[in-house]
Amino acid sequence: MFVITPRMTPSFSLSRIWTLATATVTQLLRMKIMAFLLIFCVIVVAAGFAFPVMNPEQQLKLLKDVSFGALQLFSIVIAVCATALLLPRDLEDRTLYTILSKPVPRFEYLLGKLFGVLILIGAGLLIMDIAFSGVLWLRQSFVLTQSVSALQQEGAATPEAIAQLNAFVGKQGLTWNLHLGVVAIFFKAAVITALTLMISCFASSTLFTIVISFFVTIAGHGQGLIREYFFTGQGGVVKKVLSALLAVVTPDMAVFDIIDNVINGELVTLAAFGMMAGITATYLVGYSVVSHLLFVEKEL
Repeated sequence: MFVITPRMTPSFSLSRIWTLATATVTQLLRMKIMAFLLIFCVIVVAAGFAFPVMNPEQQLKLLKDVSFGALQLFSIVIAVCATALLLPRDLEDRTLYTILSKPVPRFEYLLGKLFGVLILIGAGLLIMDIAFSGVLWLRQSFVLTQSVSALQQEGAATPEAIAQLNAFVGKQGLTWNLHLGVVAIFFKAAVITALTLMISCFASSTLFTIVISFFVTIAGHGQGLIREYFFTGQGGVVKKVLSALLAVVTPDMAVFDIIDNVINGELVTLAAFGMMAGITATYLVGYSVVSHLLFVEKEL
């Protein structure tokens, strides 16, 4: 006699997480995120071919400054605003109840949402990186041609001078080091995304999540000053306790601030890149665990 037993549902499934992540990407794309990418391309092209009277270093530096500023703005705004809207939108549409009524654990739901936002941010940064690299390469070629012509008019176009000019423009132009700067921006956005998701698990409103997430992000950029204030022994007990709490709660965003070095042509060492990756993974795991603990206790 054969007994048919019900098929056991796996307690953890990468396919379920991937399905939730792709659904999250589709949900976020409905927020007209591609409009920001179009605006970015216009800004980069304008910055790339504006102010032709500047010297070569200033022209390339201006283009990199504007582009990296737009990249960081895009990643931080999407990380905070898009993530803050996910849980309230699913609760409002009752999508959350439909998902959790199926054999989908709550931690898989959170991971799906987290990975969905990270996929969208990563894809957006990749598209903008390609556009930025193309414009920078064109501008670099134009600057190099213009500078060689100026040397020829002055009668100083010696092989040594041209080689020195090529090395200088090449250092300030398109290098693989710039792409590492974009990866550092993604790492920072990933930490902010996980942080915002954790806050949304206990926040009472979307506005509260956005405000607190931006506040913690800003405080994270000054965490070094907070730690210094805490360890110097200055201030009263209450101030020291508050500074210690901020140092623990806020992520250290200064770790990812290598953009100025990248813009100036300085190389990002493998050790620095590995430290950023390790710190990012630590924050993601830590915030995800706390998010799960909060979300499990959340009444839906």
